[in-house]
Amino acid sequence: MHQFDKPETVLIHGGIFGDPLTRSVNVPIYQTSTFQQTALEGHPQWEYARTGNPTRAALEALIAELEGGTAGFAFGSGMAAITAVLQLFQSGDRILISTNVYGGTYRVLNKVFNAFGLSSEMIDMSSAESIESRITPDTRAILLESPANPLMTVTDIALVANVAKAHGILTIVDNTFMTPYLQKPLELGADIVVHSATKYLGGHSDLVAGLAVTKDAALAERLAFIQNATGGVLGPFDSFLLIRGIKTLAVRMDRHVENAERIARWLGKHPAIKHIYYPGLEGAQGYDIQKRQAKNGGAMISFELQPEYDTREFFKALKLVSLAESLGGVESLACHPATMTHASIPKNVRERVGITDSLIRLSVGIEHAEDLIADVEQAIEASKR
Repeated sequence: MHQFDKPETVLIHGGIFGDPLTRSVNVPIYQTSTFQQTALEGHPQWEYARTGNPTRAALEALIAELEGGTAGFAFGSGMAAITAVLQLFQSGDRILISTNVYGGTYRVLNKVFNAFGLSSEMIDMSSAESIESRITPDTRAILLESPANPLMTVTDIALVANVAKAHGILTIVDNTFMTPYLQKPLELGADIVVHSATKYLGGHSDLVAGLAVTKDAALAERLAFIQNATGGVLGPFDSFLLIRGIKTLAVRMDRHVENAERIARWLGKHPAIKHIYYPGLEGAQGYDIQKRQAKNGGAMISFELQPEYDTREFFKALKLVSLAESLGGVESLACHPATMTHASIPKNVRERVGITDSLIRLSVGIEHAEDLIADVEQAIEASKR
């Protein structure tokens, strides 16, 4: 840890800064699978790259410092990070998850881990009573996203963590949408934070990675064992790229959010918009909670067009904004959750939580806001039946 605490500085100088061997200001890419050892006895710091690599270790130290945790862990994807965290549990355990979580999280629980006896239930987390009513003796953790994907549902993280602690269970928060620059779940009482680092942390749509951070040393030790034993680690080159991406997180997020707030206000007044989901707008679901637990509303917006507009034609008409999976890159992306990010969730479940076929999700990039508004506006006009 360092003497500075301003996030903009920690993003650049946090974790392991530079290289003591060469005095390089950047941690080098240690592109090696193994390390020469001097003797049979002892436990060398570096032995085999699955167990540890200096470039990956620098990234892991950085994300731990950014989130205010004990230890960080880097994986080959966000789903690999979530999978490793879920391996902390065993057959017969039960996990409670928030509504409209990422489709991949729902899928891995309901199509993979259920085969090993780990069950899950999607529940309402809007009050302590609604959470406590679903906690059973075999419940071991609560896994949530806030804001949740794709309806930007805000959950009071401190409230959930307090309920969980009272029942001796863990709180796991997917902080992908907010990043540690905008929200710090561990400070709000969570035990584990996970990220799809592919998104804002990488920031340039050029890598796939996942991160996890634990609050206490006991959990860190258990997760370190799982990471090494199962081996879904991030390689040194992608670790290097991710460190580089994180260095510009503050300036990128400031621009992302500035654009998103402007676009959300514009969409909120547009007659073609039936409903807008953005926690940074006053009056939005969870606005007061979001204001209390996060720096701002982030840069993800979802909205529905009025019935006289064709959603398919809207996507087809976009010119600057790309129709694509993922989010958080410098370029703006639009997606159709029902057939893309959340297609793995059964239709009846999607519709029950509000993920309709007319829902559009917009990841606002750092282009000029006027150009983005002009593109969305012409696409809306082109989609009118």
